[in-house]
Amino acid sequence: MIVIKRKIRIVLIGLGLLSIMMLSLVKGMGDEGSMKKLFASEVQQELDKTTFSTEVFTEEDFASLPAPIERYFRHLGFVDQPKMSNAKIIFNEVAFNNGTMDLKLYSEQFNFVQEPTRIVYMMAKIGGVIPFEGRDKYQNGAGYMTGKLAKLFKLFDVTGPEMSQSGLVTVLAECLVIPTYALQDYITWEEIDENQTKATISYKGAKATGIFTISDDYDVVTFRSTDRYMDKGKGVYDLVPWRAEVVGLREQNGLKLPQSFKAIWELPEGDFVYFDGLISSVDYDVNHL
Repeated sequence: MIVIKRKIRIVLIGLGLLSIMMLSLVKGMGDEGSMKKLFASEVQQELDKTTFSTEVFTEEDFASLPAPIERYFRHLGFVDQPKMSNAKIIFNEVAFNNGTMDLKLYSEQFNFVQEPTRIVYMMAKIGGVIPFEGRDKYQNGAGYMTGKLAKLFKLFDVTGPEMSQSGLVTVLAECLVIPTYALQDYITWEEIDENQTKATISYKGAKATGIFTISDDYDVVTFRSTDRYMDKGKGVYDLVPWRAEVVGLREQNGLKLPQSFKAIWELPEGDFVYFDGLISSVDYDVNHL
């Protein structure tokens, strides 16, 4: 009897997965890539209001920044390069783990400078078949994170002041990849020593602070903040120390650009790396999708 029940349970699980797959296919035929379409629409909205600059970065621009940041931008080769208004960053394969799912993600994001904005689309195939889509966004001063399974089932959909502050932290963490950010009035700087710099970003009533540490050979950049909230589920958010690590540099169009990016929660029991990926490409001043 126990064996029969076990077999019945396996069959039911299999039928459930098959149903999800079939629903996913049907949904995909009728509403292909709805979250991707929403992402594209939001990005296009930002592109439509983007003003592209004809200016280039000068020695004086970077001299106004703390010495570690100035040296870093010089080393990467940004002097005499155009002042970008946006950036498109692609990760072709990211090891992602949110505590319940362990996935290999494709991630595509746009960052905009005029107003601090970051819009990300992520997708994966669970078991190589069932689609997962995610959207991580900081736009108009508000943060959002949404995830769907099989284009039908909402796994999470969170927003609120905690997400908004956390979104600001992420924009700040990525600002050394997009140097125009560093010159904006909404970011202020304070030099700590020859390797460390404190940065603060303020926008629409929210504020976040973190410390950049740049290695002597410029190969490792660490950003650490205590202003980012961790979603514990059921509407519970806790401030947890958070760290981003950029390791390695690669040549692209005459610039040295970051090679890999990790996002890490510093938990009492040890570091939890939930995002770990190689940066496939960085394109500046993108004017179309």
